[in-house]
Amino acid sequence: MRARVPWKLASALLVGLIGCVSLRAVGIKLYLKDGSYQLVKTYTVQGNRVRYFSLDRGDWEEIPKSLVDFPATERGEQQEKAAQQKVLQQARRIEDQRFDSLPPIGYQIKPGIGLPAAEGVYLFDGNVVWPLVQSSAEVKRDKKRLALSLALPAPLLKGRSWVVLQGARAAVRVAVRQPVFFIEAASNWGARAELIPLKILHRQRVVEKIQTGIGVGKSGELRETIPLERTEVAPGIFKLTPTEPLKPGEYAIGELMAAHKLNIDVWDFGITGASRPPRASQ
Repeated sequence: MRARVPWKLASALLVGLIGCVSLRAVGIKLYLKDGSYQLVKTYTVQGNRVRYFSLDRGDWEEIPKSLVDFPATERGEQQEKAAQQKVLQQARRIEDQRFDSLPPIGYQIKPGIGLPAAEGVYLFDGNVVWPLVQSSAEVKRDKKRLALSLALPAPLLKGRSWVVLQGARAAVRVAVRQPVFFIEAASNWGARAELIPLKILHRQRVVEKIQTGIGVGKSGELRETIPLERTEVAPGIFKLTPTEPLKPGEYAIGELMAAHKLNIDVWDFGITGASRPPRASQ
């Protein structure tokens, strides 16, 4: 008999991915010509004014039409639709896998529970092995900081960009506060993996900020990391355990490359905040 994908695991991943689409579909980014944007539910052009419903303030507002960057707004909507389509495709793949065979069982975490014999990043909550989904982050420049720097007589502020993941929540979500992670990779990048807490900003998850140029503050990639206990449990397989329970919120595991730079293709997940791990089935 072929091994089946656990129904609860497939359903949880499917619900999480569809939830991401629902979150993204809530608002439209109405871009302004100064590089900023308003998060709106809908907007209309009325003569030389643009009327929109602000999701941040929960009310109708108006601004001059001349301030709105319509091409950027349209591009943003197209990019958002493409991102939603990608998430839906992931959801369909998970749905198709509900009755497909799993890869052969590899490293045994404990009797009866093992990792798939395939490269990847896995979260173990004490009962279930969750395969994490790799997500590609985007680098977005801080246009307000750029405009302010250009207005100053001397370069007092460094240029700043944000590395962000779209959507406020990861598809994979677990309740246990101190999960264990396993990274299988022939390149052994698990030896230099980082666990990064993510901050929510405008319905995006900030992985890190990048500061460059002349001015006040540090240069380089700036991010928070969580201490890990790291053990190579088998050739090419690293076990990572947070030294303290994780707070409820959003997180990502990333690969640290040369010169302390982060690979922005990360494996993201969320902690919902249960105080203790689920009881293993008998």
